[in-house]
Amino acid sequence: MTKIAFLSAEFRPLAKIGGLADVALELPKALLKLGLDIRLFMPRYSHIDLGDINAEPAGVVDVLRGDQTIQAHVFSAVVGGIPVYLVDGPALQQAPEVYPGQPLEGERFVFFSIAVVNYFCQSGWVPDVMHANDWHTAAAVSYLALKQNGDDPEDAELGNTGSLLTIHNLPYMGNGSEPAVRAFQIPPVASEALPDWAREIPLPMGIAIADRVSTVSPTYALEIQTKEYGSGLDGLLSARADALSGILNGIDPSSWDPATASDLAVNFTSDSLEDRKLGKKALLEELDLDPDVSVPLLGMVTRLDTQKGVDIALDALEGMLAKQDQMQRWSFVLLGTGNHHIESRCADFAARHPDRIKAVLKYDAGLASRIYAGSDMILVPSRYEPCGLAQLIAMRYGGIPVVRKTGGLKDSVPPYSDEENGTGFLFKDFSAEALQQALYQAFEVYRDQALWKSLQLRAMSADFSWKRSAEQYRDLYLRIIESRSGN
Repeated sequence: MTKIAFLSAEFRPLAKIGGLADVALELPKALLKLGLDIRLFMPRYSHIDLGDINAEPAGVVDVLRGDQTIQAHVFSAVVGGIPVYLVDGPALQQAPEVYPGQPLEGERFVFFSIAVVNYFCQSGWVPDVMHANDWHTAAAVSYLALKQNGDDPEDAELGNTGSLLTIHNLPYMGNGSEPAVRAFQIPPVASEALPDWAREIPLPMGIAIADRVSTVSPTYALEIQTKEYGSGLDGLLSARADALSGILNGIDPSSWDPATASDLAVNFTSDSLEDRKLGKKALLEELDLDPDVSVPLLGMVTRLDTQKGVDIALDALEGMLAKQDQMQRWSFVLLGTGNHHIESRCADFAARHPDRIKAVLKYDAGLASRIYAGSDMILVPSRYEPCGLAQLIAMRYGGIPVVRKTGGLKDSVPPYSDEENGTGFLFKDFSAEALQQALYQAFEVYRDQALWKSLQLRAMSADFSWKRSAEQYRDLYLRIIESRSGN
């Protein structure tokens, strides 16, 4: 049986900050169904109660930091049907946050990465492929290569272990971790394609060394090889193009099922789409917005970050309000938290138009589901988007995405003009004007409710389950194993 170690800083439900936590639950679950022996490794943060998950001690490993030996305690549990190994140590207990900022992040994640690789040898369970995710676990790739190239006989069994590094968001590289990389004695990477400034930063190091590199959509895999999206690593990624894959993320259909979701006011299916309007009516009442269900409701569920294009969304909507006598009336709800400046702007926008605009500046999973299930259009105007989940969830709930033509948004939302497959509206330029034009097109289609319903039905029937993605990852693992066995 193929053995896969899946390393992640987040894992739902034990530690969720972003979409990585969902991937770390749903992808391994889909891989287990394909018959792989997959085990997830994550840090044991201070908020995780080992008793709550019936975790048991699984071993203690030594981690060298200079001339100091630090012990890492490993615990095992089964969570959501997945074998989970939690690595604990001093750096994991120094702050309650998952991401407390540098320099502690560098200390805890480099420590974790080394501990996991050391645990492979000690436990006797040595994976065929170690699958690291984002910068937080990328140091494991560099450390694994260091062990494989060393002369310690105890490391010999690691010789055939391949490595895959998945990039979920390239600009987050682990800058500021260089002191930790040096302290834990991981040498700089000597690669002609790697810029000098990146030789001791975890993600670039891993990209240069890993057997294979993947990212979370085919288009993003191409985009990061360009100067515009490459964050200074476009040369390295272009040099590794033959080892770079793009595999679109999925969602778990059972977790996002409008027929059974308990946090919806009204459940519905594609066969009872009229009931969706009852949910929209309840949402409008909940938000104290214009109760007229014939008025299109625009929704946005997002992290309030410059990446997500909230700025051009607000610019576009402000401009449209100024021209409201020329267009159909609409309402807008935004749910999210993040950058304080963006939060303030959202709050001000809502305060000036209380009957049309609602900004809920917090994390609320239940309300997020109701917005997906009650909004007519979901805005995802990102500057760049490696994959994105909002558009996938929206379609599952009958919401029509209005998205920028970038990354995973382009790969997952066929344009409305494709009469057989189209599920949404796309715009190319990152500008308020381009978003406005896409919304005007969406409003025009919305006026023909029979046509709009056909669009909703196509969106709801689109298959973005993890099965297809998991099969692609399995094939990638097998290619890595085959390549390793041929060395």
